[in-house]
Amino acid sequence: MDQLDLLIIGGGPTGLACAIEASRAGLRYLVIEKGCLANSLYHYPTQMTFFTTPELLEIGDLPFVCEREKPNRIEALKYYRRVADTYRLKIHQYEKVTGLSGVDGAFTVRTVTVPAGGESTYQCRKVIIAMGYYDLPNLMGIPGENLSKVAHYYRDAHPYYNRDVAIIGGANSAALAALDLWRHGARVTLIHRRPELRRTIKYWILPDIENRIQNAEVQGLFRHEVTRIEPASIHIRHLDSGEERDLPNDFVFALTGYHADHHFMQAIGIAIDPATMKPSLDPETFETNVAGIYLAGVVMAGRDTGKIFIENGRFHGIRIVADLAAKLRH
Repeated sequence: MDQLDLLIIGGGPTGLACAIEASRAGLRYLVIEKGCLANSLYHYPTQMTFFTTPELLEIGDLPFVCEREKPNRIEALKYYRRVADTYRLKIHQYEKVTGLSGVDGAFTVRTVTVPAGGESTYQCRKVIIAMGYYDLPNLMGIPGENLSKVAHYYRDAHPYYNRDVAIIGGANSAALAALDLWRHGARVTLIHRRPELRRTIKYWILPDIENRIQNAEVQGLFRHEVTRIEPASIHIRHLDSGEERDLPNDFVFALTGYHADHHFMQAIGIAIDPATMKPSLDPETFETNVAGIYLAGVVMAGRDTGKIFIENGRFHGIRIVADLAAKLRH
C-alpha cells in the first residue's frame, strides 16, 4: 500500500469521529480495529441503557434518533454502523496492531488479522491512537482469578438464575450488575473495599442499590476484600478486623475497572507519568511527546478514566486533524 497520511488505531466512536474529520480534510487515512466496529460498546451489558441523551453521542453531524429519551446498546451500535456507512469510512476490522516504529512523517505500523493470523504492514505520515481502555481490566492478582467462573465483564443475567454470585467493586458497573442479577433471581453478594458505595454512582441507581442492600435483598460486604477464589467458594477478609471466612460461590464478576494499554504507548516512546499514568501530550493539539503521534479519547486520561467519555472524546478529532493536516501541508 502507498503511504497513508494518517492511520487511526481504534474503531470506537472517538476513532470514527477522527476518521470523519480526516475524510473531510481530504486525507488518505485508514482505521485499524482489533475487534468489531465499536468493539467496546458491543461488549457492554446486553440490556444496557446509556446514561446520556442521544445528541451527546452524535458524531459527524449525523442525527442519532432513538425510541426513548436515552439510547440503549443496540441503538448505539446501529447508529455507529450508520455513521460508517454514511461516510464510507475506511475501516479494517479484526486487525490488531502489533508494532509501531519510525519517525514523524515516516511511520511503519504492523498488524495481524484475527483470527486468521495474516500479517500486514502500513506506511503512514501521522498516527492517532484512539484505542480506549475497556479491553484491559484491572486484575486483582489473587489465587483463582483465572478460573472460568471469574469474569471482568458483565453481559446478561439469565445464566446466573438461582446461583450464588459475587460482585467485586463499588461503582456504576458493580451496582448495575448487582441490581440486574438480583432482579433475575440470582443470590447476589456485593464486595467493596471502601466503607460505602462510590458517590459517583448515577443518582437514580444509587438509592436503588442501597435499598436492596438495606433490605438484605443484596448482601453488601463493605471494607472487605476477596483474597482467594475456589471452584465452589470465595475467601474474604475484613480490612479492619482481619477476620477471614469462606462464602459459597458459583460465579464472580470482578468489576474493578479498566486501564489503557500503557505498555504499548511506552514501547513506542510515549512518556507516562508514573503517579497519574497520564501520557505526555500537548493539551491544545493532543500530540504526544513523540512527534506525529496523537491521542484521542479516554486513552489520554491515565487513571482518571471517568473524565473522558464519548460525549467529550467525540470532539478530539476536530482539534487533532486540524493540527496534523496543517503540518502535513508544510
